Amino acid sequence: MPYKRILLKLSGESLMGHQPYGLSTEVLTSYARQIKAAAESGVQIGIVIGGGNIFRGLSGVTKGFDRVKGDQMGMLATIINSLALQSALESEGVKSKVLTSIRMEPIGEYYSKARALEYLEAGYVVIIGGGTSNPYFSTDSASALRGVEIEADVMFKGTRVDGVYTADPEKDPTATKFDEITFDEVYRRGLKVMDLTAFTLCKENGLPIIVFDMDTEGNLARVLAGEPIGTLVKC
Repeated sequence: MPYKRILLKLSGESLMGHQPYGLSTEVLTSYARQIKAAAESGVQIGIVIGGGNIFRGLSGVTKGFDRVKGDQMGMLATIINSLALQSALESEGVKSKVLTSIRMEPIGEYYSKARALEYLEAGYVVIIGGGTSNPYFSTDSASALRGVEIEADVMFKGTRVDGVYTADPEKDPTATKFDEITFDEVYRRGLKVMDLTAFTLCKENGLPIIVFDMDTEGNLARVLAGEPIGTLVKC
């Protein structure tokens, strides 16, 4: 196993499955099974989940919400998703803890690096909800921050796309996929891997990113085993 500890970033939108919004029990169960297999292989797993299946703060601004209030609503959406994933993991017999960047005991324990590391070393899957607890920061930024804090070997960005392409593969049929790419080349090409704040945080702290398709069951195990099914972004 090439990794001791990973930060897994999951898309909130992916949790919808084929629904227009909300949570798909099928997707949650699939994710839980994959995470269980990864945990049983001995890797320590921290998880950050987006909230776009419930509420996205930035889109709320266009509907009349104050940006700060909208982002706070989005933070709460990530905690709902974190609890849903925890429930799915527990149904699979996986020990997990939800830590929140905003104080809301008993829903989740208040996040600290020391607490997260303690649980990871004890064999728990640690789900960190609430974003960075600050407005104007995405869950991409939260995942980069938590990945650096917990000293993860790599960030796995699980999406509906199987890697980084020269263009959006859903819009451009001629787009080609990268097996590996450097942070600098992503900058030069203007590719959308994650938002610039998150991307810069990973680059400056030497945290590599692997972008892969999490929605195909078994892919998490494959990427953990080193199979080149996604795209590695590195210094």
